[in-house]
Amino acid sequence: MSLWTLIRILAGLVVAGVVVFTLLMVRHVREKPIAGEFSKWIPVETVAAPMVTLPKPSAGTPEIDPGVKTFEKARQSLAVGDLSVARDRLKQIATLYPRSSAAPESRRILSEMNLDEVLSPAHPEGKTLYKVQRGDSYLAIAARHDTSLDMIVHLNGLFDLGNLQPGDELLLMPLNFRLLIEPDRKTISVWDGESFVAEYPAVAMVGLKADGKTKIDSKQGEVDGKRVPPSNPAYRGAAKILMLAKPALEIAGASATAVEDLAPGVYLRPEQMEELALLLRPGNEVEIRRSGQ
Repeated sequence: MSLWTLIRILAGLVVAGVVVFTLLMVRHVREKPIAGEFSKWIPVETVAAPMVTLPKPSAGTPEIDPGVKTFEKARQSLAVGDLSVARDRLKQIATLYPRSSAAPESRRILSEMNLDEVLSPAHPEGKTLYKVQRGDSYLAIAARHDTSLDMIVHLNGLFDLGNLQPGDELLLMPLNFRLLIEPDRKTISVWDGESFVAEYPAVAMVGLKADGKTKIDSKQGEVDGKRVPPSNPAYRGAAKILMLAKPALEIAGASATAVEDLAPGVYLRPEQMEELALLLRPGNEVEIRRSGQ
């Protein structure tokens, strides 16, 4: 081997060594220090990266209330006359955000909108026109169509339960609502399946000791301290009373200044009790439920 060839080989090795050393030094300084003799020759001071922590929410930071935002949108829809969109948004608050600060006012507005339609003879949804047959009676028609004498009288503008003639037409609406009594909220609400219909604040609730499910056992009127059935002519002007099966509670009207010595039951303002009695019939399901349940 010639001397010149040997010099070229040694020069190549030196260059390769320099390249490797340079790469190791870059890694040692910029990425990760290399332990051992390398660190002694080229010491590197490492600085720990600071730990980033998210700030904890302050105790005074208000929680987001989606019901309030939805209510504002509902009010905007009402303002421009878009009742369908407003109703949908109010329903959303009543069912999805029942504990929202906007829920009570949403239910009040929604109750008025719903009852305007439910109790209106001009609104056909959920109502049928029945042609009277020979041998029919008001009580028999009400029983067959899951409705009540009260509702038949109301929808057909009757002054009394006069004689029926074959071929007469009656507007009927089945009353298959369910009732929800919430002692913690002091409210009683009407539902059509899972759809909210109306809500009434209670003047008083007495003796509701346990949650549970029951049914409306009977509907009566009270005149001068006497109970009369819906078929009695005096019932129309009587104070309405709904009696529950078990527990033996009543739903009745009472003024806010006369809540002492009341029998166990739920008490509404008299005008609201009149409306509630119109929506219900014996056999309707009733649930007593604490708000937290």
